[in-house]
Amino acid sequence: MMDEVFKALADASRRRLLDSLNAHDGQTLRELCKGLDMARQSVSKHLAVLEGANLVTTVWSGREKLHYLNPEPINAISERWINQYHRERVHALADLKRALEESPMDKPEFVYTTYINTTPEKLWQALTDPAFTRRYWHVTFDTDWKVGSTMTWNMGDVSMADPAQVILESEPCRRLSFTWHTVTPEFAKAVELSDEAAGKLRDETRSKVTFDIEPYGEMVKLTVVHDGFEPGSTMLEMVGQGWPELLSSLKTLLETGETLPEAKEPAG
Repeated sequence: MMDEVFKALADASRRRLLDSLNAHDGQTLRELCKGLDMARQSVSKHLAVLEGANLVTTVWSGREKLHYLNPEPINAISERWINQYHRERVHALADLKRALEESPMDKPEFVYTTYINTTPEKLWQALTDPAFTRRYWHVTFDTDWKVGSTMTWNMGDVSMADPAQVILESEPCRRLSFTWHTVTPEFAKAVELSDEAAGKLRDETRSKVTFDIEPYGEMVKLTVVHDGFEPGSTMLEMVGQGWPELLSSLKTLLETGETLPEAKEPAG
């Protein structure tokens, strides 16, 4: 798929589309056409190429199809070539682009798509089985994975339990969604959060994460949507930094049996 990435990036109009999404993620086709003064048919064709290269991913919000810049291929380029030369200089390439502060709360702010050489069954196990999650995520979950059930997050000696930490959707090997964990004082201390940051996180509305699993030939397409953030969310900033590395580690674990070094948890 890397050849498709470079071919997609070679076209100036497609780079303009990516620049537009970088500046304002989650745009509709109409918004992209208006912002770039390009014909609808041209934009649609370019978006199809970018989606084919996994540089753009889409999510339906009601009747609107929203387009997001997907950092996974750029992250792969960074991991494969750039990191060994100028990692710090280009570190921003691997970061997920943040949504604008005025984005409505029902619009997903974090969307990330990756393709993994595995099966839906193995990917589901990797998302739910403590033997897997502790390796790439450094957390385990106490739950029966049924809709409405509570879940306790365990990170080393720190446990986070709350009646609002629940399973929202659970279709084995297809779709999993749950609310994000509470930022407890114990967690804040373990990850060395400042009192100010911990206070902001505790005051924010609880977010949720959704994993969509789709067969894709001999591979599996995994789309992660993390939404429900408030404008200017501190949690969004933290998960945006952590998710790309965590998902890269998940992909590496399933494909090679090993994880990336020093994989980070996506949340604070």
